[in-house]
Amino acid sequence: MIPVEISKNIYDVGVIDWNIRDFHGYSTHAGTTYNAFLVLDEKVALIDTVKAPFGDQLLDNISKIIDPGKIDMVISNHTEMDHSGSLPRVMHRIGEDKPLYCSKMGAKNLAQHYPQKWNFHPVKSGQEVSLGAKTFTFLETRMVHWPDSMFTYLKEDKILFSSDGFGQHYAGFEKFDDLVGEDIMVQAKKYFANILMLYAPRILKLIEQVQSLGLDIEMICPDHGIIWRKNPGKIIDAYVKWSQPTAEKKAVVIYDTMWNSTKMMAETIAEGISSQGVAVVPMHIRSTHRSDIMTEVLDAKAVVVGSPTLNNQMFPTVADFLTYMKGLKPTDKIGGMFGSYGWIGESVKMVKAELEAMKFDVIDPGIKIQYIPDTDGLSACYDYGQKIGQAVMG
Repeated sequence: MIPVEISKNIYDVGVIDWNIRDFHGYSTHAGTTYNAFLVLDEKVALIDTVKAPFGDQLLDNISKIIDPGKIDMVISNHTEMDHSGSLPRVMHRIGEDKPLYCSKMGAKNLAQHYPQKWNFHPVKSGQEVSLGAKTFTFLETRMVHWPDSMFTYLKEDKILFSSDGFGQHYAGFEKFDDLVGEDIMVQAKKYFANILMLYAPRILKLIEQVQSLGLDIEMICPDHGIIWRKNPGKIIDAYVKWSQPTAEKKAVVIYDTMWNSTKMMAETIAEGISSQGVAVVPMHIRSTHRSDIMTEVLDAKAVVVGSPTLNNQMFPTVADFLTYMKGLKPTDKIGGMFGSYGWIGESVKMVKAELEAMKFDVIDPGIKIQYIPDTDGLSACYDYGQKIGQAVMG
């Protein structure tokens, strides 16, 4: 990738990963980028690095602008290896004794990842470092989304380098929000739903903190995806919305099926929900990646889960999805459950227990049908859907 000057003497020197399709169980069908930023002044700073296999490409990008040996300092906003993986390569090239700025927890975590004895300079929120005419201010952002995470703000240029905040898994030569259009918000929503949802309360507090500091932000540079330069407030407002315990009048019906009986139930329940004026999205688990399902769950008021019983248990794909969803901690949801069975219908009870463990407001009693739903069974499914729809409408 050719380095892109995003502001005067500030360059994106990161790389594009066109081929990645899975990131810790999250589907990345649009690829991703690992963004790193070079800031030139009386001193030169590199903000973050890239995933280890792309280290030589990062150094090549830097070399198109300056000799990497002229870098005076490195700032590590986040230890995760898609951003720190090339640190050993970079530090070896520029000089192991160059200052490496990071949070206190970042210094600890980096030392646990890499054996090299680097010149760590741990920083706290509000601490500043001058490059000459340009000044960095650091803001710790613990657990958004690692304990070491921090933001770096470039005061004179009004740029926030936001690490994994405000990012998207999106690969493209278009580097800015005004070049990609509204579709980028779909990727930003998916990123939030699958990486940051469980940290929503911390994100709200962080945004309040940024606002209280009076930081004038004209550009946001995340470590993945595009840069927000036209309207950075748009992604900040979206994060506020996604972090609050409010939802659309929408239900997601999530299910798997063996001989289509649970599928018949799912579609009929969805019809019943829709009859109450509620938007409804039926999602078959083996046809839809769990990370795409969670994107719909993010702003849904009701989550209805259907599972056939297999070997006295939930169907394995349903158990997998519930485990994934439980870790992301969606809040303020209405829950429903249903399923078909042959001789022992344990799955509905098990789904209910999982939803209750997530503190969903469960619509009892759920519904289970032996073998194939008949007319009465489908009527009961429709009625159950209506009940859920009424609960969504309040």
